[in-house]
Amino acid sequence: MPTTEGETRRDTAPSFGEVRRSARRPVGRMVPLASIEPDPDQPRRELGSLDGLTASIRARGVLEPILARPVNQVGADGTTTRRRYRIISGERRFRAAREAGLGEIPLIEMDVSPRDALEIALVENLQRADLTPFEEAEGLRTLVERHGYTHDRVAAAVGRSRVSVTESLALLRMPRTVRETAIALGVGSTKSVLLEVMKLGTEASMVRMLERIAEFGLTRAEVRTEIRKRRSVTDEGEEPPTTETGDASKPHVFRFRSVDDRFSVSLSFRQEVVEEEDLILALEELLAELRRSRDEPAVP
Repeated sequence: MPTTEGETRRDTAPSFGEVRRSARRPVGRMVPLASIEPDPDQPRRELGSLDGLTASIRARGVLEPILARPVNQVGADGTTTRRRYRIISGERRFRAAREAGLGEIPLIEMDVSPRDALEIALVENLQRADLTPFEEAEGLRTLVERHGYTHDRVAAAVGRSRVSVTESLALLRMPRTVRETAIALGVGSTKSVLLEVMKLGTEASMVRMLERIAEFGLTRAEVRTEIRKRRSVTDEGEEPPTTETGDASKPHVFRFRSVDDRFSVSLSFRQEVVEEEDLILALEELLAELRRSRDEPAVP
């Protein structure tokens, strides 16, 4: 069950380094590959090419142990009939070791529940350097929605700032067709540029900007400049968003006035219904943008 900011929750997702430091016995022990199996619920679906890793393992062996939990097979009489392990982290090393012809691999055993194992796998996966911004955002959302992480806890677990986590989650509001266009055009690898593109609001204008980025190699600063220019002019051919019935949708407006009437805030969304979490994310994204604009030098 998700936790609130005020609740405490046992940290069930230590980093690999923390596992190493807390181990009281030597890190890893050699375990036969035949006794290890991948986790069918592993969050990482694409393992990529294993050729380079396989060649490295043939030459130097497996240098970093995999992380796994015991899943013993029990006979009809209730006794353990076979000692087996299910991978938490390190499936690429496991598969490459098998391709390299190894018979065993170093393994660290963690006696955790399937739920905790998935948490650990997600955190380890999010610490990879080759994730696209969209893959990272999906993983962060899983930690928040499925495992009850707060944004602060996500930030601490994956080594990011809270602002970075909030910005990544904001990418999930980008329409799927626009995401697919960004990936197809090869411009979906820079989060800051994608966040600028989202300011255009409509799918058609986002796609046109992505096409310009792909064609001219626009930087984030250049994208921001173009968007500021466009805000003063109505894009030709763009219609307000419509519902499935074809009627123009009514925007949701959030309004706030300070108790001393010093200021008021109005935030308009392009859809009629806005969840509380979406409102919080929008406000945090706005704060992050204001701080970034304050800290960055002016664009000439």
